[in-house]
Order: sequence, then C-alpha cells, then structure tokens
Amino acid sequence: QEQLVESGGGSVQAGGSLRLSCEVVNKVDFGCMAWFRQAPGEEFEGISSITIKDGNAYYADYVKGRFTASKDKAKNTVYMQMSSLKLEDTAVYYCAARLSGALCGSAKGISVGAYKIWGQGTQVTVTS
Repeated sequence: QEQLVESGGGSVQAGGSLRLSCEVVNKVDFGCMAWFRQAPGEEFEGISSITIKDGNAYYADYVKGRFTASKDKAKNTVYMQMSSLKLEDTAVYYCAARLSGALCGSAKGISVGAYKIWGQGTQVTVTS
C-alpha cells in the first residue's frame, strides 16, 4: 500500500522552475522527509531533507540556493520548489520518509539507508 504519492514532475527548459509534491496518504506522523534523485546510469543522490516538526531543512551543495523544501502539515504534504533548473537536474525524483526526526536538518537527513518508505518517483526532464 502506497504511503507517499508524488506529483509535479515534467519537462521544463533550463532556467525554469517546477514544484514537486509528496503527499502522505495514510496520515502517519513522520518526523523527517527527504528528496532524492537518480539520473540514468547514476546512483541515488540526496537533495534535501526537512524536519516536519519545525520545518528545518538541509540541502545538498548542488541544489542549495536553487531548491527549497517546505511542508504543509494540514495537507500532509511536503514540497520541493526547484528553480534555475539545469540540464544535470534531469532525473527521477523520489520522496522518502522516516518516523524519527533526529538529525533530519543535517547531512544525515539525506542518507539513503535511513529511509524505508519511498514514493513511486516522478520524472523531471530539463531541456536546452
């Protein structure tokens, strides 16, 4: 049974913006949610994490200043606003969740192994 449902992917020109959404459909109170991506032939890489309790977010260097994570607790949804998109941002984007909020606002927040609950992924394609 799906617990995380993603939406918002698509195709956009370089320099453009997209907003991804990740809805928690079973209303579990996760402590930390994160975004990852995987480009063709590449490994998973962490992008950002957000502490649900206080909204504290962590960003990987390669998206810092361009991507912004946010949450809407009333809608059980977290968002990733992506701006100034680059060709190298092309990937399948996944959200993930864990119950604990510990160290969510740090690099530990985008550790792949810390997550067992994942969304289905949404494709983001940046064109020239």
